[in-house]
Amino acid sequence: MTPRRYARLSAILDRRQPDLTVLLDDLQKAHNVSAVLRTCDAVGVPRVHAISEVEAFRAKATSAAGSQHFVDVEAHASAADALTSLRNDGFAIWAAHLDEAAIDFRAVDYTRPTCIVLGQEGPGPVAELIAGADGTITIPMFGAVESLNVSVANAVLLYEAQRQRVAAGLYDRPRVPAAERQRLLFEWGYRDLARWCREKGYPYPRVGPDGGLLDELPRG
Repeated sequence: MTPRRYARLSAILDRRQPDLTVLLDDLQKAHNVSAVLRTCDAVGVPRVHAISEVEAFRAKATSAAGSQHFVDVEAHASAADALTSLRNDGFAIWAAHLDEAAIDFRAVDYTRPTCIVLGQEGPGPVAELIAGADGTITIPMFGAVESLNVSVANAVLLYEAQRQRVAAGLYDRPRVPAAERQRLLFEWGYRDLARWCREKGYPYPRVGPDGGLLDELPRG
């Protein structure tokens, strides 16, 4: 990895928001998955949660302009598993869903650890996710249609979260833990070597301040 690429990847990591995420409830359309991942990367969301098989989810991200390599995916077998995991990590959970109790999406405090739940195209989040959320949020509509495309809704919601977090100074300092930062620098900067290490079961070498490796790789 060149010093220039190292500087670029470091700048991206400096603005990552580890306590902002989305939970995708079994999205079916590849272009929606790709668009969601691209927006997550652009806003600084480092990980998305999905009620899906990881490989099946990744296979849908075919047109994300490479951003799928910069956003981790944590898969969950069920809505209950996803909710438990997010609660254990301290996230407030808001489901994007139009119902009588839904509040304007701009009324939510996204500077807190926040997960936004987005449901499958058409039906929206399953009832278990809605019931397990802190509440439901909606994007006001003044036209003939009642909702936006799921990937467009994701962008609207995340950019409101970004707006609030910029105002609160949450993008002004690095927030990714040191060990996680090292992992991501190696996986992003040395993609083939990272895959080889995972296949062999070898620990990742440390990445130095110029982008070079501080540890020798095992042989074989």
